[in-house]
Amino acid sequence: MMAKAPGLASDDRPKTAKKSPKSSPKTSSTGSSTSNPKNYVASVGKAFAVLRSFTSEAFELTLSEIAARANLDRGTAFRLIQTLVELGYLQAVPQSRRFRLGVGCLDLGYTVLSGGTLRALAEPQLRELAPSVGDAASLGALDGGDVIYLARVSTGLDRHKIDRRPGTRIPAYSAALGHVLLAYLPRDEQVRALEARPRIKLSERTLTDLDALLERLDLVRQQGHAVSDGENAYGLRTLAAPIFGAQGSVIAGLSVTVDATRMEMAAFRDRALPQLKRAAALIQDLAVKSGMPG
Repeated sequence: MMAKAPGLASDDRPKTAKKSPKSSPKTSSTGSSTSNPKNYVASVGKAFAVLRSFTSEAFELTLSEIAARANLDRGTAFRLIQTLVELGYLQAVPQSRRFRLGVGCLDLGYTVLSGGTLRALAEPQLRELAPSVGDAASLGALDGGDVIYLARVSTGLDRHKIDRRPGTRIPAYSAALGHVLLAYLPRDEQVRALEARPRIKLSERTLTDLDALLERLDLVRQQGHAVSDGENAYGLRTLAAPIFGAQGSVIAGLSVTVDATRMEMAAFRDRALPQLKRAAALIQDLAVKSGMPG
């Protein structure tokens, strides 16, 4: 049995239950329904109406105020509040009959900021980098000893048959994107990430020796970018730059790749590196201004 939320005193409990107006799906800006009304779950809509009752000006509300703002009868509002308190999306204000949003709402907000928002900020820059200065551009983040791709634009690498769709993982030790993500970590975290998986040669140029990799990471940090000339895959040249968060930690890496038959490494660096760094700085600025953690 669900416990009574502590903020509901006995005289706040509903004595009679008036029937609330029937909820319906929201409509789009064109006035048409955004979904099939048969698929609309009214109880879920009412729960979100309770949550939306709270604003920056009205961050603590009583049962009666929530019911009025959500256009619900007191009985329905009472049960929804009980449920949302139990789930952590509302919390009772001690020594009062008021409620405020719970940490569950904050968790959802952070999930949005740390996931989709960064990708949305980066995608216009990826489309600028490929094909203007390279054949592919990528956004990636570190996960243990792996780089996980968050976004990718590819315009000219079909013959290499390389899959780098969002969600794809590659070993961080073997790629410029991995090196730029590892370079700014403390030494013990670098070692832990590099030893998280077996280090095998993906080409004759892949670095696998731990000391050589740590030396490379020191160079990447000193230069502010990473370079890979066929180390992760034959015939590909890649540059990568870090994206820092508001607290100064690296939250992602941005890379641009070109087919080695199209351009020598020196020419690729001269042409692509300035634009890559500008794109990383722009994404970083937007991420900080949007309040993204990191």
